[in-house]
Amino acid sequence: METSHIEWLDAWPDQQAKVRRLLKEAGRDRVEYEWDWLARPGQLAPEGDWRVWLMMAGRGFGKTRAGAEWVRGIAEADPTARIALVGATLGEARRVMVEGASGLLAIAPWWCRPVFAPALRKLTWPNGAVATLFGAAEPESLRGPQFSHGWADEIAKWPFAQGAWDNLMMAMRLGRRPQVMATTTPRPVALVRRLVADAAAGSVVVTRGRTADNRANLADGFVEAMERSYGGTRLGRQELDGELIEEVEGALWSRDLIERCRVAHVPGAGDGAALHRVVVAVDPPASAHGDACGIVVAGIGGDGRAYVIADASVEGCSPESWARAVAAAATVHGADKVVAEANNGGEMVASVLRAADERLPLKLVHASRGKVARAEPVAALYEAGRVAHRGAFPQLEDEMCGLLTGGGYVGPGRSPDRADALVWALTELMLGKRGEARVRGF
Repeated sequence: METSHIEWLDAWPDQQAKVRRLLKEAGRDRVEYEWDWLARPGQLAPEGDWRVWLMMAGRGFGKTRAGAEWVRGIAEADPTARIALVGATLGEARRVMVEGASGLLAIAPWWCRPVFAPALRKLTWPNGAVATLFGAAEPESLRGPQFSHGWADEIAKWPFAQGAWDNLMMAMRLGRRPQVMATTTPRPVALVRRLVADAAAGSVVVTRGRTADNRANLADGFVEAMERSYGGTRLGRQELDGELIEEVEGALWSRDLIERCRVAHVPGAGDGAALHRVVVAVDPPASAHGDACGIVVAGIGGDGRAYVIADASVEGCSPESWARAVAAAATVHGADKVVAEANNGGEMVASVLRAADERLPLKLVHASRGKVARAEPVAALYEAGRVAHRGAFPQLEDEMCGLLTGGGYVGPGRSPDRADALVWALTELMLGKRGEARVRGF
């Protein structure tokens, strides 16, 4: 449901002169099909002499429209263009890339509409430019033909992706500057990871986008509904925010494990039942304005399971500021214990926390083992299904998935401060002094 920019004149007074000039010079129909005017900046081809453009964005961002308009622009400008249209399957290429609501036939202006010959799998423009359909499920079908341009759609779901991509790239040998545009919702499959790695080396250009960027062209309330249901979860970050979320080999926690432990509500809480215990755990920063101060809130439900209910961590602030954040979390969640690591700061940690609220039920703990060693028995609780996350905590979960078995950390930031606070909270709630799991967590 594309909204006509002609109807937006009143909302965009600073653009009125430009639109009226275009209307006068080219006529209303021309403006309605002027992609440089209709598109958002993120949908336009990047500048520069690139060979591969990877558009990695959330669902509903407008990737298909962007791909179709890129192909249309090439075909209308170059009668010698020979374009490969590659979908996951041949049927999907036809259904989405050609005949879909944002496909090549739908977006073509009446005066330059291509003729589609389904039996031949070809689109032919009035000037002689030709596009041919292929399915990645049959990678050998790309062996032999040659092209000047290619549009590869939803590459993260391609079967036989590596073979299909390699054959497509080897077919790009016509024209002065062969180019391929790949559009996809990100998934950490081998082909997408390879292209992202190539982007770091400078041979691929990557553009990104979120579902919310296209809010004006989506059903009313859709973005808000999706964010309420999936915001912050792995699925939401991937399918809505367009993030490429990879599993780290050897990590204590996997994304799949955390997703299995996610709940919308603590059982019984909707009936007024409270958590039996609530703990606020703190991993203070080593310096006044250094790393984050990890502040995590967890409690024990009536089913004996631990529930992580808040990540109240703060970054780049003074001891007084993070202490006030701890006190606020304890008050809001009714904590019966505030557990604070005192390895760095010792009595200073206690003094700034008591200055923030002298009534805090404070317990100082000292780490005799490294962060990973302390985290291993807590990760085992997740594997056993004894811990759940009420909602999503993206920054905390990124740190958890960066802690490696045997030692090491490859997550965001210099230190897993949020994950360390989580470990202290769940150790207090669920583990004995030697790290053994308690029978019910009391």
